Amino acid sequence: MKSKYDYLFFDLDGTLTDSGEGIMRSVSHALSFFGIEEKDVDKLRRFVGPPLEASFETFYGLTKEQAEKAVDIYHDRYRPIGVFENRPYDGIEECLQELKDSGYHLVVATSKPIDMAMKVLKHFNLLHYFEFVAARDMEGLLYSKADVIRYALKEHSVTDVSRVLMIGDRKFDVLGAREVGFDCVGVLYGYGDLDEMKRANAKYVVGTVVELKQLLLQ
Repeated sequence: MKSKYDYLFFDLDGTLTDSGEGIMRSVSHALSFFGIEEKDVDKLRRFVGPPLEASFETFYGLTKEQAEKAVDIYHDRYRPIGVFENRPYDGIEECLQELKDSGYHLVVATSKPIDMAMKVLKHFNLLHYFEFVAARDMEGLLYSKADVIRYALKEHSVTDVSRVLMIGDRKFDVLGAREVGFDCVGVLYGYGDLDEMKRANAKYVVGTVVELKQLLLQ
């Protein structure tokens, strides 16, 4: 594997950290503003990974303006509280250290807003493992996972996409990587599942952090 790829692009939510509790509670907080009381945890889990605006529109039929308002209300709770209802996955820090020691270039590529991504990475002492962090910008120019990936490639001066491997837990990671032209490892310990990964056509699928490390270091 090391002879095939040089750069590893990591998703954040559901791949590096288990952020579901804070995201789902903050989504529930936002939905309640519109009189929606969602008690089905599986429906709230769908918000972990993709851009929030699209999820509010797709899953609950909010208009574009309502979805933008929902995101503002979401962040009213998420920024001071929800961002810390989170934890790194067991073994992920050791995995990152071994991957870095082996010579991989590690990059974060997340749909999370850049300020929140940096806050999480710094809070859990993960930032120093990465050479670059690409995320949604505050101006709204970077929206989809493919947008973020292209930005990471450009800013990190990567020109040979065949040497890049995306690692993520949702179909958006797989599809974003494929749109740009490289492979993806789908991880099942996050918020996606095997069927989702197969439908998105992930190149590799692993069930645990240990399996991920074994795959990348073989």
